[in-house]
Amino acid sequence: MYRIILASESPRRKEILKQMNIPYEVMSSNAQEEVEYTTPSETVEALATLKAKDVSSRISREGESSIIIGADTMVFHKGEALGKPKDKEDAVQMLKSLSGDVHEVYTGVCIIIRRNNSDSCKDSDETITFSVCTRVEVQQLTIEQIEDYVDTGEPLDKAGSYAIQGEFGIYIKEIHGDYYNIVGFPISKIHERLLAHGINIKKLK
Repeated sequence: MYRIILASESPRRKEILKQMNIPYEVMSSNAQEEVEYTTPSETVEALATLKAKDVSSRISREGESSIIIGADTMVFHKGEALGKPKDKEDAVQMLKSLSGDVHEVYTGVCIIIRRNNSDSCKDSDETITFSVCTRVEVQQLTIEQIEDYVDTGEPLDKAGSYAIQGEFGIYIKEIHGDYYNIVGFPISKIHERLLAHGINIKKLK
């Protein structure tokens, strides 16, 4: 039996696990999220790994085995990383840049599988690391539409200044790839990669 530990307080990631009826618990990462920028995929994978390893270091090796999942999502437009906006004006500028164009959403995932037993040691942990990219096309927006959306407050804590699962969804023209990856948690790929390691997270209850 495994405990699934989500190394994130993200309400969106928690909601996805809840929707899929997958039992989990939350342990926030305290890691300093600083990595040397390389490619988008390498950056999000490195950040996810920092989170998972930080939580893993605080999990006891006694008792139930664990699956620790760290994830990090970033929005990239024309090679530039778009984080959370500093304020409303910053959110407006980000959305103006995304309007009528295509951008990419990358989520890096690091899964640490710890099979506890009397002979377990640090080196026995298995680590799965990968990233998923989804291309998102946004409709051409007017400044009024952008400002009205920013005034809702929804984009102020979101990378790229929007939430596809929220009110901004009406402005998404098309996506190419995994919808849940845009929300911040590519659950299908997580399920697939764990199955390859002999673990079905739908049958851990």
